[in-house]
Amino acid sequence: MAAPYATDPQNPRGRLYSEEESYFRSPFQRDRDRIIHASAFRRLKHKTQVFIEHEGDYFRTRLTHSIEVAQVARTIAGTLGLNVELTEAIALAHDLGHTPFGHTGEEALDALMQPYGGFDHNAQALRIVTDLERHYAEWDGLNLTWETLEGIAKHNGPVTGDIPYALAAYNDRHDLELHTHASAEAQVAALADDIAYNNHDLHDGLRAELFSTDDLAELPILRDCFARVDAKYPGLNYYRRRHEALRRFFGVLVEDVIKVSQRNLTELHPATVHDIRHAGRMMVQFSPELWTDLKVIRKFLFTRMYRAPAVVDMRVVVTKMVDDLFPFFMQNPNELPKQWRKDVADAPDQAALARIVADYIAGMTDRFAIQEHTRLIGGEEIPAGVIDGS
Repeated sequence: MAAPYATDPQNPRGRLYSEEESYFRSPFQRDRDRIIHASAFRRLKHKTQVFIEHEGDYFRTRLTHSIEVAQVARTIAGTLGLNVELTEAIALAHDLGHTPFGHTGEEALDALMQPYGGFDHNAQALRIVTDLERHYAEWDGLNLTWETLEGIAKHNGPVTGDIPYALAAYNDRHDLELHTHASAEAQVAALADDIAYNNHDLHDGLRAELFSTDDLAELPILRDCFARVDAKYPGLNYYRRRHEALRRFFGVLVEDVIKVSQRNLTELHPATVHDIRHAGRMMVQFSPELWTDLKVIRKFLFTRMYRAPAVVDMRVVVTKMVDDLFPFFMQNPNELPKQWRKDVADAPDQAALARIVADYIAGMTDRFAIQEHTRLIGGEEIPAGVIDGS
C-alpha cells in the first residue's frame, strides 16, 4: 500500500511537451523504460566505476553500478511505501552524465570548462535526458516527467548557490523548484547510491588485491560482520567467508537507512509529497552512529584504493587525455562527427562551442576516448588500471 507521502503515479506534474500517456504503463514506468533504452545508458557499460572498463570482466562499470543502485533503491522504496517505479527511474539515470574515466575525467573536464561555466555530472545527466538524446520526432531528450527530472537534478538535496549551467538552462524553461528538497523517492535513490558503491568497491578492491580480507576485518561494521560469519561458519573457505561478511555489511546499511527513515517519517508525519519537499531536511538518512563508522570505511577506500600510488599515476595519464582532446576539438571542430557539426555551425560564440565539445567528450566511453586520443593526437594505448572511486 502506498504511503500518503509517496508520489502519486495517477497525478504527475506533467512533461515539458504534452503527450498522450500509456494505458498499460504508469508515467514513471514509461520514464524508466525510456532511460533504459537511451544511448547514454548503454554507454555506461564501457565507463569507469573504479577500474578502467577493460581491466577485467568481474569489476563494476557505471552500468552495473547503476543496476545495483536501482536494486537497492527498489527494496528501500518498497519497504517505505514509496513509488518504486519513480525511484528506479531516478536510480538508473543518476550517473548518465558521467564522463569517461570516472571522477578523474569529470575533474579534468570541469577545469577545462571553467571559462565557460564549468562541468557537473549531475547537471549533465539532466542535459542528456532533456536535450542530447535526440531520437524522437517531436522533441529533443526523453521528455520525462517533472518528478523524474526533479529527482535527477536534486536527489542529493536542494541546489543553491552557483547553479551549473546545464541545470540552470533547463530550469529556466521548466521550473524544478531547485531550492526545495526532492521527493522521498529521489532521496532513496541517493542513499542507495552510497550503499551500492561502498559495498561493491570493497568487493572490487579485494579482487584487485589492493587490500586484504584481514584489513577489512579490522574496520568498523565489518568487524562485527566477520565475527558473526565466523561464529556461524567456523573454518569457512576464504572466499566464501569474505562474501558472507560483505553481504551482511550490505544488509546492515540497508536496514539502517530503512529504520532511520521510518523514524524520520513518523516524526514528521507528512500528509503529501509536498510535505517531504518542504521538510527542511532529508527524510532518508543513515543513523549518525552508522555514518560515523561509514566515514572510516570511506577514508580507508580513499587511501587504499582511490589514491593508491598506481592510481595516482593512472589519474595523470587519463587527465592528460582529456586535456589533449578538449583543445583539439575546440581548434578542429570539423573532426567532430557529422551529426555534431550541425550544432557547431549554429554555435553563436566560443562558450557555445565549448559546451558542444564538452558534451561530446563527456559522452565518450573509456575505450572510445582512448581510441580517439590515439587516432587524433597519438601516443601509446593506455594500460589497464584503477582510476578512482564512486
